[in-house]
Amino acid sequence: MGEKDSCQPQQQGEKNLELPTQIRQHRGESPTEILELRVSPDPASQILENPQETEKLPAELERDSAKSHGSASAMSEPLQASDLWYCPDGSFVKKIVVRGHGLDKPKLGSRCTVQASGFPLGSGLPEGWTELTVGLGPWREETWGELIEKCLESMCQGEEAELQLPGRSGLPVRLTLASFTQGRDSWELEDTEKEALAREERARGTELFRAGNPEGAARCYARALRLLLTLPPPGPPERTVLHANLAACQLLLGQPHLAAQSCDRVLEREPGHIKALYRRGVAQAALGNLEKAMTDLKKVLAVDPKNRAAQEELGKVIIQGKKQDAGLAQGLRKMFG
Repeated sequence: MGEKDSCQPQQQGEKNLELPTQIRQHRGESPTEILELRVSPDPASQILENPQETEKLPAELERDSAKSHGSASAMSEPLQASDLWYCPDGSFVKKIVVRGHGLDKPKLGSRCTVQASGFPLGSGLPEGWTELTVGLGPWREETWGELIEKCLESMCQGEEAELQLPGRSGLPVRLTLASFTQGRDSWELEDTEKEALAREERARGTELFRAGNPEGAARCYARALRLLLTLPPPGPPERTVLHANLAACQLLLGQPHLAAQSCDRVLEREPGHIKALYRRGVAQAALGNLEKAMTDLKKVLAVDPKNRAAQEELGKVIIQGKKQDAGLAQGLRKMFG
C-alpha cells in the first residue's frame, strides 16, 4: 500500500490507504473501494497510553502474589527492586519469580520455547508450551503478542516471570522461557536485510488495515520504521509512506496527537504531501486547534480544489469555529453585561 497524492500518478502495484471520510475519486478516474472501518476501543491499547500508572504496580504485584500464595506469602522474602523490570514504554512491569541463568537474551530471529498462562480469552495466545520466534510470525500482531515479545527480549534462559499491566485487575499472567536459539541484534543486520524486513512489515500492515485492524497495522508500520531509522540519513523514501500510513491508523484509533506527529515527519521531508496535510488537518481539528486545521486543509484545496474530503472537513472546522466564537461572545456578555 503506497501513498499517493490525489494529484499524482499512482505507483504500480500500490493502493491508497484511505480513511472512511477521505479523499473521494475525481471525475474521470476509475472508482476504487473505500475502506469502511469500525473500530471499538481496545482496553489493552487504552492501557498502553497510560504509562504513568506503572508507578502503582509494585504494590499491586505484591498483593497479587500474596493472594496466589496464600498464608505462605507471610514467610516469603521482601520484594527487591532487582526483582522488578519496568518496560521502557510503560506498558507493563515484569516481576521475576524464578531467575534464569546466563546473560544472553532472545534477539531478532531467536526461536523461544515458552510456557504461557493466565492470558485473557481472545488474546490469540495458546495456553501451555509453545514456540515463538522473535521478530517473526502473526502472533506479534495482537496487543498481548507485542507485550510478550518485549518481555522475552528481557528474559534469560530458565526465567519465570509475572506480567502486570497498569489498571488490570486480577492475578498477573505468567511467562516461562525454557530455551531459545541464538538471534541477532538489529545493528548486526545488513542494510539490505533491514530494508527487506521493513518491506515485509509494511506489506503485512497493509493486509491488516484492509482487514479492518488498524491497531495491528500500526504495530507493523511502527516496527518497519524502527528498522529503517537505524539506516544512515536521509534514509529510504519508504519512511515517508510508513509515517503517512501510521497517521491514518492513529486517526482511526482515536490518537490525533500521535497522528499529527506522524504527519509532521512526512511534511519535514515532503512539505506538499497532500495526504499528510489532510490527515494533519483532521488531527488538529480533533485536538481543537482549529486555526492549524484550517491552514492545512486550505493548503490541500489550493493544490486540489475539487478534493471533496478536504472540502467537507474544512466546512466542519468552520462550523466548529463559529460555535466557539458564539460561545465566547455569550460568555463575555454575561461577564460584562
